[in-house]
Amino acid sequence: MSVLTIHGGRIDAAALRYPAAPLPWLDLSTGINPNGYDPAALTLADPRVLPSPSRLAALEDAAAAAFGMTCGAIAALPGSEIGLRLLATMGLPGPACVVAPSYGSHFAALPDATPVKSEALAGAEWRSALLANPNNPDGRVIAPETLLDLARSRTADGGWLVIDEAFADCVAGASVLPLLRDDDRVLVFRSFGKFYGLAGVRLGFVCGAEAIVAGYRERLGSWPVSSAAIELGIGAYRDTQWRAAMRIDLAAAAAALDQVLRRHGLAPRGDCPLFRLVETHDAAVVFERLATAGILTRPFDYAPGWLRIGLPGSAAALARLDRALGGG
Repeated sequence: MSVLTIHGGRIDAAALRYPAAPLPWLDLSTGINPNGYDPAALTLADPRVLPSPSRLAALEDAAAAAFGMTCGAIAALPGSEIGLRLLATMGLPGPACVVAPSYGSHFAALPDATPVKSEALAGAEWRSALLANPNNPDGRVIAPETLLDLARSRTADGGWLVIDEAFADCVAGASVLPLLRDDDRVLVFRSFGKFYGLAGVRLGFVCGAEAIVAGYRERLGSWPVSSAAIELGIGAYRDTQWRAAMRIDLAAAAAALDQVLRRHGLAPRGDCPLFRLVETHDAAVVFERLATAGILTRPFDYAPGWLRIGLPGSAAALARLDRALGGG
């Protein structure tokens, strides 16, 4: 069971544990959009040549525009996870704290950090703080104005606020990037795979202060991401109509999921439409019931009463979840 609490997407491990589960598995253990962007742009990439610096610049420009950036620097990463793992090498001052609960990789990024609840962050002692917004696994969203006020209150102490905005594309107005000033000591990570549903592309971005972003460029070298990632990213980030329509579709799908969960006595939590967190003393029972029906959700070793349930990608998938929750 412990392997299934590390992160979502471990269908191979679930299939070994539940060999009699009906196929195909329905993976609701991640927060990845099940109806992501058309990957046809992969055909535009030529794997026989090195990625073009001009196309990399075009990708970063397209992403910055999609994020609403008006100042600061941006650099492409081979997934935001890599950016987080390099964070400890960027010379951020201590003491550090990590807002919890959140991604386990945040503590790996700052291994000496102290865990802090989000509501206690303003009063905690720190000069570097890392949090996710929207958060995982509870989907909590803190207003970007609140986060910037917090960051600016620590400027005199040389403080830095680091925000993992992996899910920010899903929630209009959740990002701090459109509100940043040149002197803000804020660093932001963005993920391509969650909202655009192409997690295997491994594409992310680091945004904010020029000095730190330049440090990432130096560490990652001349070709930080593949030609395929560049072409997919350019196409997706320039497609403003798709982005606007997908936000509407996700909100509707999340509302439909909420109805199913409530019908079975599960109260959904969270403002991120790609997943819901439910808390129940029967969480282990619900997990087992769904797993034996070939539906994988995300349990948590540190919170045995929690389950995170990702967004089903179709009416048929939602109906399958509905039946399984009812024991059918």
